[in-house]
Amino acid sequence: MLMAHPAVLKNLLEQYDILRLLHAENGSPEVQQRMEDLAYTLCVSTGTRDIETALIAARHQLPGARPEGDSLLTA
Repeated sequence: MLMAHPAVLKNLLEQYDILRLLHAENGSPEVQQRMEDLAYTLCVSTGTRDIETALIAARHQLPGARPEGDSLLTA
């Protein structure tokens, strides 16, 4: 599987986190679409199918990620 460059992932994560903090899902159609686009891009970039898994996977691919944080394993 191809992996996105860490700088790209960092940028996508930052944009998504900002929109989520601003509750963009309740914003204008354009802002909602941007959030959906970021979620889709994060999923494609990490080879995942849902945004929560994509966020965890993207964070694990960043330099300095610690394996003991945000586990990808399910109980």
